[in-house]
Amino acid sequence: MKLGSAAVNLVTDGTLSKDGGALFGRVPKMDWEQAIKPDRRNRVKMGINLLLIQTPKFNILVDTGLGSKSNDTIKDIYSLNGNKLAKSLKLLNLSPKDISLIILSHLQFDRAGGCTKLDRSGKLVPAFPKAKHLVQKVCLEESKSPSEIEKSFVNQDDFMPLIEKDLIEELDGESEIIPGIKTQITGGPSMGHQIVFIEWGSERIVYAGSIIPTRFHISPQHVAAYDVYPYETLEWKKKLIDMAVNDGWLIVFGNEVGHSAGYLTSSSGNLAIQPIEL
Repeated sequence: MKLGSAAVNLVTDGTLSKDGGALFGRVPKMDWEQAIKPDRRNRVKMGINLLLIQTPKFNILVDTGLGSKSNDTIKDIYSLNGNKLAKSLKLLNLSPKDISLIILSHLQFDRAGGCTKLDRSGKLVPAFPKAKHLVQKVCLEESKSPSEIEKSFVNQDDFMPLIEKDLIEELDGESEIIPGIKTQITGGPSMGHQIVFIEWGSERIVYAGSIIPTRFHISPQHVAAYDVYPYETLEWKKKLIDMAVNDGWLIVFGNEVGHSAGYLTSSSGNLAIQPIEL
């Protein structure tokens, strides 16, 4: 999508599958499987959608996906088909060295796993060596010493090499990254989870992160069981829906397969999505 002198593109790091019951929380399987069919292990296929914002001065990447470090156990559990980001960037005539800023919605493995990689000697190194990585301060603090709930979703190998190379910048709440791009801390899926707002001219785009990961999560009751603060997810979801319906914001879904973004309309209380390809 062209926005004057800037452009916004969806880039992908592949797909993964997550347990459908966990993905839809309290919603019974007999309800959610009418919309999306799970596999024989009750897993639902999800995209790993990232956002690339190009301005005359910056190439800004929102999240980095899974990356290439996942072991065979993780690959099997999540049916991974990942490590596609470098190829996606190449299609836009970019390499990892061309990325100047990375905004991380949070530090769970499927959003931040691509921040680091193993070099030929097996040493962990930054995958984007010239990029400053922007993360909420409370998210980084929690991830350095994760709770029992977060331990299985956070991998310190994803961000500790960045700290050692001074490639992390801590944000504290709402922050303007550059004119027209700001982040807002939401909590919800994890402590310090943040979303990204883009405003250029008349166009308004929000990368909703894990607040609304797929189009099926537009429904307020569809809150994932693994969200650490589900009522924060619910409150922000309602805010984003209101913004989308009343103010014309385009919502980018971080885990949608197929249509990655959409405008919302409401008729008699029923929400509908007008899909858009980025």
